[in-house]
Amino acid sequence: MLEGIVRESIGKQGTKALRRDGYLIANIYGKGLENINAAFKENEYIRTVRNKDTLAFPVKVGDKEMDVVVQSYESHPVTGKLLHVDLMVAQPGVLTHYMVPVEAVGEAIGLKNKGLVNINKRRLRVKAKIEDLPKAIVIDVTDMDVGDAKLIRDLEATASVQFTDADRVAVLSIIKAK
Repeated sequence: MLEGIVRESIGKQGTKALRRDGYLIANIYGKGLENINAAFKENEYIRTVRNKDTLAFPVKVGDKEMDVVVQSYESHPVTGKLLHVDLMVAQPGVLTHYMVPVEAVGEAIGLKNKGLVNINKRRLRVKAKIEDLPKAIVIDVTDMDVGDAKLIRDLEATASVQFTDADRVAVLSIIKAK
């Protein structure tokens, strides 16, 4: 479980001091819940997010324990270092928007014809309850050739998971290698 601290000062000086000490600034929020300004050790946060099995992972801030999902993050444009992360509390039974990663499975016919698999949207926005949320949206590319594309309308949506992006958006395609 990832453990963090509650930030006392949310001003610029306090934020800079925490970043100097190796902390990552975070905001934790949820529907009907009070926002929590928190900070986590940066290395522990990265290790936890990389090794998680599902989209939601447990955190402890102060005396509160909760499951959270990464909604967005901000990184430094030059160094790539994480600066800030927004975490949403995964409340059971609440219908909310989540960003689910896209995963391509299989070997496409187009790869033998000098093509490359190009994933246009790495994460898709879906509306679902946390219990019904898949770990990833798996797309089979075995029957795709150069010039083929999978759109959101081509994906199989279940009754409990609804895609909120436009149905004409290309998720992945097989492009010609240059």
